[in-house]
Amino acid sequence: MSPEITRIESREFTYELSDVGTDHHGFNLVYAPGETTTRKLFGVQIFTDVGITGEYVGGNSPGAAQINTFADYLVGKDPLAREKHWSEIKRALRKYDRMGMGPVDIALWDFAGKYYDAPIHELLGTYRRRLPAYASTYHGDDAGGLDSPEAFAAFAETCRDLGYDGFKIHGWGGDDSARDLDREIEAVHAVGDAVGAEMDLMHDPACELETFADALTLGRALDEENFFWYEDPYRDAGTSQHAHRKLGKHLETPLLQTEHVRGLEMKHDFVASEATDFVRADPEYDAGITGAMKVARMAEGFGLDVEFHAPGPAQRHCIAATRNSNYYEMALVHPDCGNTTPPIYAGDYDDQLDSVDDEGTVPVPDGPGLGVDYDWAYIEANQTGSVHVYE
Repeated sequence: MSPEITRIESREFTYELSDVGTDHHGFNLVYAPGETTTRKLFGVQIFTDVGITGEYVGGNSPGAAQINTFADYLVGKDPLAREKHWSEIKRALRKYDRMGMGPVDIALWDFAGKYYDAPIHELLGTYRRRLPAYASTYHGDDAGGLDSPEAFAAFAETCRDLGYDGFKIHGWGGDDSARDLDREIEAVHAVGDAVGAEMDLMHDPACELETFADALTLGRALDEENFFWYEDPYRDAGTSQHAHRKLGKHLETPLLQTEHVRGLEMKHDFVASEATDFVRADPEYDAGITGAMKVARMAEGFGLDVEFHAPGPAQRHCIAATRNSNYYEMALVHPDCGNTTPPIYAGDYDDQLDSVDDEGTVPVPDGPGLGVDYDWAYIEANQTGSVHVYE
C-alpha cells in the first residue's frame, strides 16, 4: 500500500532581525544600527498515515494564499507521486505565479527522503557534497556600514580572508538621492582593485537602475573589472528578453537573468532567445525542487550554468545534484549585522557569514530528507494567528 497524506498544516510566524531596517522606500533591507525589523515566514507540515511528516519553512503571504487553492487536492493522495501532483497543481494555478507550489513540493521531497531514509540529494543523484559559496551583500546603506565604495572593498577583503572565492555587490537604492550611478561605479572599481585578482565578482542592482543607459554604463564598468556576472540591472524588472538581449550585445560581462521569470517554459524562452548567459533558479520560487531541477536540466541542455538563488537546505540539495552550477549564495551578509535567515533550526545548520570553511565551502545536509531539524517550539511560540489545517 502506498502512503497517504492525512493532513496539511501551514503556520504563519514572525522573527526579528537586529540592526536591520529598510531604505527610504521600505523595499530593500539595509544595515540600521539600533533598529529591529520583523519578518514573516510559514511553516508547512505534511502529515501521513505512515507517521512520517514532510516539512519546510519559508515562503511568503501571496504564496501561502495559493496553498488554499490546492491543499485539499493533496489530502488522501500518495505523497510520493510528486510529478503527478506538480503537473495537476501547475495547471490549477495557471492564473497565478505558482509560488505557492514551492514550499509544498519541498515538503513532499522532505517526506520522500525520510521515507527512503536518504538525503534529497541522493534521490536526485549526488554530484558533490560540499558547495563553494559566494558572499552576497546587503544593499548599500548610509548608516556607517556598507556606506561607501571603500567600505564595500574592505568587506570584500574580509570575505576573501574568510575563504570566499566570490563576492556580490548589492548597491544602493531607495530614492533618487541614493541612486547615485557614480557611487555605484566607484564601488565596482574599489572592489575590483581590492580583490578582483583573487575573487569572482558579481553585481546585482536588483532592478534599481532606472534606464537602459544607466544599466549599460554600469555594465561597462563591470567589463573593465572583469566581473563574473551582471544580474537584474534595471527597471524592466528582469523580465524582458528583448531588453537583455540588446544589453548583452553591448557588454562583455555575462548576464544572469530569470530570477523574476516564473516557470520552466518562460525560463526556457529567455534562454532560447539568448537573453541571458547564466540561468537563475530557486526551489522556493520555481515550483519546488521538482520545478527548479527541471530548470537546471533545461539549462544543461543549452550548455549553460544554472545559479540557484538564496541560501537554504533545499538549495544545497539542488546544487549538490547539479553539475552545471558554480556557487551557493550566502545572503545577505554584512560586516556589522547578521544574515536575514531565521533562527528556526534546532541542529547545527546555519547560513551566516562565518558558516563557510577555510576554503569557502558549505556542506550539504546528509540526514534523511532535507537533513535539518526545525525548531517547531520556536515557530509555534512566534505564531501570528490561526494555523491553516487541511484534512
